[in-house]
Amino acid sequence: MERREVLRLLGSAAAISALPLEAITILQRANAEIAHSTGLRTFNPHQNETVTTIAEMIIPATDTPGAKGAKVNEFIDLLLTEWYEPAETKEFLAGLADVDERSKKKFSAAFVDCTPAQQTELLKQLDAEAMDFAAKQKQAVTKSSISPLQQTTPAPSNFFYTMKKLTLTGYYTSQIGFSKELGKFIIPPEHAGCAPVKEATR
Repeated sequence: MERREVLRLLGSAAAISALPLEAITILQRANAEIAHSTGLRTFNPHQNETVTTIAEMIIPATDTPGAKGAKVNEFIDLLLTEWYEPAETKEFLAGLADVDERSKKKFSAAFVDCTPAQQTELLKQLDAEAMDFAAKQKQAVTKSSISPLQQTTPAPSNFFYTMKKLTLTGYYTSQIGFSKELGKFIIPPEHAGCAPVKEATR
């Protein structure tokens, strides 16, 4: 299975648990690469701080580490750098910039400089838009006879919908999310290419 196939499946799957085991294994392998990375290659410091903040709000730390502890920001940076087409990466970064534009218009401050209450208010608005987008996308897939793997044209996107998907994927295919949150094991954690991996469920 190729990376592009995994991305198409990820974009169409209702939940990570719905992905084929091969796709989950590939994503876990990508997550393991973060330990050997030399730093961010797509995000600048401000973009990275924004992504880290949003991801941590989606999956906050409780009695287990949250998205920040699982280095979800680095996972997203890796996918944007190595998996996404340049136009797709540019679109994601434009969506990230739009978060700041909305924040400045509404609260006269960049997203990371807003209060937690203001950040939550803005993310609720973005989430409502993302859920509306997801509902329309589901209707389109239901009406279509073409499977995600057969699609040749790029699927429509929504920044926060994509951000949530990448956050959940990055977290639950990380060793922290997979073992501590789900109580499962990645064997071996640094290379799961040939190891059987049970389907992740929450």
